Amino acid sequence: MVVINIQKIILPLFSEGWIAGMKKVLVLYYSQSGQLKRVMDKIVAPLKQCDDVQCDYCEIKPVTSYPYPWSFYAFFNVFPEAVYLDGCKVEPIETAEEYDLIVLGYTSWFLSPSIPVTGFLQSDQAKKLFKGKPVVTVIACRDMWLMAQEKMKGLLADLGARLLGNVALTDQGKSLYTFVTTPRWMLTGKKDAFWFFPKAGVAEEEIAASSRFGEQLCSALQKGEERNNSPMLRNMGAVNVNGKLIATERIAHRSFLIWSKLIKKAGAPNSRGRNIVITIYAIFLLTLVLTIVPLNIVIRKVMYPFQKIAIDRAIASYEEPSGR
Repeated sequence: MVVINIQKIILPLFSEGWIAGMKKVLVLYYSQSGQLKRVMDKIVAPLKQCDDVQCDYCEIKPVTSYPYPWSFYAFFNVFPEAVYLDGCKVEPIETAEEYDLIVLGYTSWFLSPSIPVTGFLQSDQAKKLFKGKPVVTVIACRDMWLMAQEKMKGLLADLGARLLGNVALTDQGKSLYTFVTTPRWMLTGKKDAFWFFPKAGVAEEEIAASSRFGEQLCSALQKGEERNNSPMLRNMGAVNVNGKLIATERIAHRSFLIWSKLIKKAGAPNSRGRNIVITIYAIFLLTLVLTIVPLNIVIRKVMYPFQKIAIDRAIASYEEPSGR
């Protein structure tokens, strides 16, 4: 007579999340300052508390770490590689082979996904993990994320993934102020308010409120919504595109492509030739911020009523797939 030990069969199924109806979620992120991780923590918490969900929470780690706070030349030396999506080597992540949903958190470097995130998405491991899988992206950045997300859409499409949601949290304070507060934060590690400038980074209340996205994902998974192409975070205020910044971001990205090419041609990262061109570019950028940018803001405000239909159409496109 063969005696079957039911306990040895059943318990592994529970521990591995193979129970009928159990959904497996992979959450990935790369965060330098720790702000994005705090956002991801809030989103992950409801998923981990959900009885029907097994959640694996993993950090993307570059083989060679990037500094924080940045030095001036270290910061600008990654500019060309970020813009042209030259990803770095990353450490393999210990994951299962199959997931029902992937949540990917990233920050924007020079209007592009951060280099470590790009590097992971270009890896052989990502090709296996993301193929055919539904994905929700989470962004925490200054206030210009549209071009980065367009590039992210391309990277995910190359992997055969399906983008079903996006969350974009942006820095508090007016756009013009963040031209000062964000670089100060990145180069010194200081994000406190000073003079008439507000605190850098995403507002604390917005970070705390981001747990609602995890709750919605849990509900959507329980209903099996990840199996089709329906948006998973529709009408939750997950994204809010500032129409007045669309043209500015497009122009800035074209400028970045030109300057990145020049900096690349000047030499390898951290070479003398590259640093000379970076110095010239920094002077050009500072002049631009002090003169052309304020003028452009005024012009955009004046022109906005005459371009409202086209801008509203662009807003709707960029806010997909989450919408308002």
